[in-house]
Amino acid sequence: MKFATQHPYKIRRIAIVMLLVLISTFTSARAIADDAREAAQLVQRARMTLANFMASPDMEAFRQLMKSARGIYISPQVLKGAFLIGVSGGSGVFLAFDSKTGQWSEPAFYTMGELSLGLQAGGIASEIILLAMTDRGVKAFLSNNLKLGVDAGIAAGPVGIGAEAATANLSADIISYSRSKGLFAGISLEGAVIATRNSWNHAYYGKPATATDILIIHNVSNSMSDDLVNDVRQASLGRQPQQ
Repeated sequence: MKFATQHPYKIRRIAIVMLLVLISTFTSARAIADDAREAAQLVQRARMTLANFMASPDMEAFRQLMKSARGIYISPQVLKGAFLIGVSGGSGVFLAFDSKTGQWSEPAFYTMGELSLGLQAGGIASEIILLAMTDRGVKAFLSNNLKLGVDAGIAAGPVGIGAEAATANLSADIISYSRSKGLFAGISLEGAVIATRNSWNHAYYGKPATATDILIIHNVSNSMSDDLVNDVRQASLGRQPQQ
């Protein structure tokens, strides 16, 4: 009699647990699908950003530096809103060059954040590209997060017609450029933090993948990034990417 009395309650508890598991599974699957879609959109926007930088008459120095870059970080939109405290952030992708094979890696996903204090107001949206010029610069992107200027030295890149002559004097691990309201500039990002977006890496490649898996070991791939990889390869050869 005791078993018969408790049995319906046990069935109810089991049913509730199973329902919660199903809800959790559905929610997780939906979140992964959303991350995969956003990651794919970021890859396409990164192509447009790279094309803009490569086509500008003011970016000859950038084009020259791109030929010897060992890695490239592209963030199509970094938002910065400021009123006394400035907060900036945006997502981006990083691709590394393999000197042994002569090939560029698949993109790894990151987010950039920065916090600054000062008398400032308003907001601004920028496209940002960082060129990793040294092995140290590339290695910094293999960690879960890196602080520019600490984990890798960073300098604003020269801009303007004739600025390519200044590239010979640059010795920083990372060279930074930005585009805002159609205007290109070298930009100081000293102190900015870039962190891996592991959830996007997982969603985009269909399984958990670290930055090392993507950039160095090359044990994951996604055909949707083929065009971006080819654009970066063309840019590293001094050619304008074809959209």
